[in-house]
Amino acid sequence: MDLRAHLLAGQVIPAHPLALDEQRRLDERHQRALTRYYLAAGAGGVAVGVHTTQFAIREPRHGLLRPVLELAARTAADAPAWHERPVALVAGACGPTRQAVREAALAREFGYHAVLLSLSALRDAGTAELLRHCREVADVLPLFGFYLQTAVGGRALDYAFWRAFADIENVVAIKIAPFDRYRTLDVVRAVADSGRRDVALYTGNDDAIVADLTARFPFGTGDLRIVGGLLGQWSVWTRRAVELLHATRPVREDSGTVLPPTPEAYAAALTDANGAIFDARNAFAGCITGIHDVLVRQRLMRGTWCLDPAEGLSPGQRAEIDRVLAAYPWLTDDEFVLDHLDRWLD
Repeated sequence: MDLRAHLLAGQVIPAHPLALDEQRRLDERHQRALTRYYLAAGAGGVAVGVHTTQFAIREPRHGLLRPVLELAARTAADAPAWHERPVALVAGACGPTRQAVREAALAREFGYHAVLLSLSALRDAGTAELLRHCREVADVLPLFGFYLQTAVGGRALDYAFWRAFADIENVVAIKIAPFDRYRTLDVVRAVADSGRRDVALYTGNDDAIVADLTARFPFGTGDLRIVGGLLGQWSVWTRRAVELLHATRPVREDSGTVLPPTPEAYAAALTDANGAIFDARNAFAGCITGIHDVLVRQRLMRGTWCLDPAEGLSPGQRAEIDRVLAAYPWLTDDEFVLDHLDRWLD
């Protein structure tokens, strides 16, 4: 697979959740079913070992990083059974440099194509140290940059950092997820100013998905676009996400095609739904279990269990998810899941 060309073409890349059983052990059957669902829905990749997969998989008492990465790669190897499109395997890496390099090497062992690098552990590092860290990881696997919102552990990263980051040769893409329009523009402008057109821009702004995919940025030659998404929101209703990405392409190309009912109404509905699923009213405390709740309703997961027993839905969150499901049934892909679930669970 030509990774750069694949990413530049624009893909739906769900952030893969972690399926557990009642004893909070890996539920391999449902974990495989989730991967198969994403591939069958038309996703162009999956991101594993990221926030949605729960960072605690790295803790020695759980020891799940290796088996979870391996299981997703092994399942994706059967991709032709679900669709014939290429699949980009993106592995999350975090921690100080030694740990991040080790995790990137593990991902390479299982055939992953790129690493999504979190910089949260280097909270006090200066720009030069951050860039050294990124270069060392990029020496192992192609780099998918990551601007994570501060509300869930990210750090502020200014234009100067992103401008220098764009000069790292083995950078293939950047996930822009600060949930902040000013900081989003910093990244886009930095890449535009670098002159590079082989770095794919992906939205991670779950609160502004449609806005990002339809935006026209007036930087450089004005031809830079956010072409796809690597999103926790796209770990649910993935079939609709694929349809959304295809529907926004003509909008970006001035064909006059619009989203049903309109791009603006679709954007508002999707942001409202994301607010419920990600528990925005409670500083995203229930974001992982909110995703689980939707997948449990579709029988893609057996329960909302997390590795941390204290992690669960916030008070009133399930009622909020009920509300958005009733208000926007066209956002869901329940019928698609129901038609194929037994095969994915086989």
